[in-house]
Amino acid sequence: MRTRRAALTAIASAASLALTLTACGQSGEGGSKQDSGSTKGATIGIAMPTKSSERWIADGNYVVADLKSKGYKTKLVYGEDDPDQQVSQIENLITQGVKALIVAAIDNKSMNNVLQQAKDANIPVISYDRLILGTGNVDYYASFDNEKVGELQGGYIVDKLGLKDGSKKGPFNVELFAGSNDDNNTRYFFQGAMKVLQPYIDKKQLVVRSGQTALNQVTTLRWDGGTAQKRMDDILTSAYKSQRVDAVLSPYDGISIGILSALKSDDYGSKSKPLPVVTGQDAEVASVKSIIAGEQAMTVYKDTRQLAKVASSMVDAVLNDKKPEVNDEKTYDNGSKVVPAYLLTPVSVDKANYQATVVDSGYIKESDLK
Repeated sequence: MRTRRAALTAIASAASLALTLTACGQSGEGGSKQDSGSTKGATIGIAMPTKSSERWIADGNYVVADLKSKGYKTKLVYGEDDPDQQVSQIENLITQGVKALIVAAIDNKSMNNVLQQAKDANIPVISYDRLILGTGNVDYYASFDNEKVGELQGGYIVDKLGLKDGSKKGPFNVELFAGSNDDNNTRYFFQGAMKVLQPYIDKKQLVVRSGQTALNQVTTLRWDGGTAQKRMDDILTSAYKSQRVDAVLSPYDGISIGILSALKSDDYGSKSKPLPVVTGQDAEVASVKSIIAGEQAMTVYKDTRQLAKVASSMVDAVLNDKKPEVNDEKTYDNGSKVVPAYLLTPVSVDKANYQATVVDSGYIKESDLK
């Protein structure tokens, strides 16, 4: 019940926040008002990473809908996980005269030149969920508390293995996966998880039999499930001929599905060989179904409807000579500046609370889970 109340409170708080973001803005910083003195009907460019992920399709649609509700036109593009293509798309949006950009970067270090073009054209830039690095031409950042995401994943593993309450001592075997090495969030997710897991690894209550514990050993390029599946296959072959995996830290649902495919191919999920605790993130339909079926153990729910409202409200404030509301002005240093950010709260979801969090909130239709 505590989890359900916390989840519903977080969702309600995020919803009320979005309604006040622009109203709370102060006059001054970041102005990019149109010459006519009105932003009504201005076109906003939105650059998303790929249509291969259910999550990014939804994000694009949510941002478009919220901007349109505020009276803006939109141009939405997908880079299909090709950094050069995304840069070219953003160049085209600038040429087409968009008044602001919302960018979820594929490669967060590839934007210097194109964002300089945006700056020269007086086009403000909102970095969406993935922080763009190495440029001062990022005005604001809209995301979730990314380190908290990892803490939720690591904490779930510790709880389910019975380490936190001391009911079990281990040792338990765990393997670690991280996101793409060109996504700044990867570092925060992994740091958050390892903050929880490392003490148990140090005490040898958790054992990483593959020996792969450094971030650069466990990343998954482009967050690709097939890449994760192959790596899990290799780990099972090399390190688990006579051992069982008890838990797998997975940072994202698409990676989790790949990991589970590898595990099931090695007879995990049978009566004699239960599936390990496998984490995830984004509450994608396939993974929520997997959770209901007793395969994936948990996911981290990030209500991207609220993230879209935060990003579009930031655009609306900036274009009307107001300062968007932020709640973090210290954490997100992109190597050129500390980017002021608004961070939303993620929520842990498993079989016990998925109904209250992702279904009752309308994030996923119950019919989609049949």
